[in-house]
Amino acid sequence: MDAEHNYVKATLAGGCFWCMESPFTKLVGVHKVIPGYTGGTVKDPTYEQVCTGTTGHFEAVEITYDPRVISYRKILDVFWRQINPSDLNGQFADIGPQYRTAIFYHSEEQRITAEESKGELEQSGRFKAPVATLILKASKFYPAEEYHHGFYRKNPMRYTMYRKGSGREGFLRMKWGVEE
Repeated sequence: MDAEHNYVKATLAGGCFWCMESPFTKLVGVHKVIPGYTGGTVKDPTYEQVCTGTTGHFEAVEITYDPRVISYRKILDVFWRQINPSDLNGQFADIGPQYRTAIFYHSEEQRITAEESKGELEQSGRFKAPVATLILKASKFYPAEEYHHGFYRKNPMRYTMYRKGSGREGFLRMKWGVEE
């Protein structure tokens, strides 16, 4: 928690971090969203290292938000609508352990909320396969290289083509009836 502003962190892995940054930056109450790496054993990993799938790191986003304005539950609701939570091996066209989905909790309250949210999604019947998204204790977060930050703003055409070409856009439209 940022004592000066009462900000709290949420760390989420939903496949390619380019696609996870944009939806959260649009939310009122979110202060910043940083793409990066977490959950692995390599100190100060690079994109090239993480892409090998051997570092144990996930591509993730670290969201700093004001809990007086937006709840952790709302952030999780947005998270579920960005991913295929039943995919064990990655997300859409991105396959490998670095692209698996996970919620990294920063407190016991976040862990409980994440477990409840996951359970409700499983019970909803929206997905035929079990929800494979992991719920893990947050560990050191390493910001990605600068060129990854705000990729959707810096490279809008490439970003849009990637979201569509990867299958993410179509899947989300089919499951939720909405686009990013």
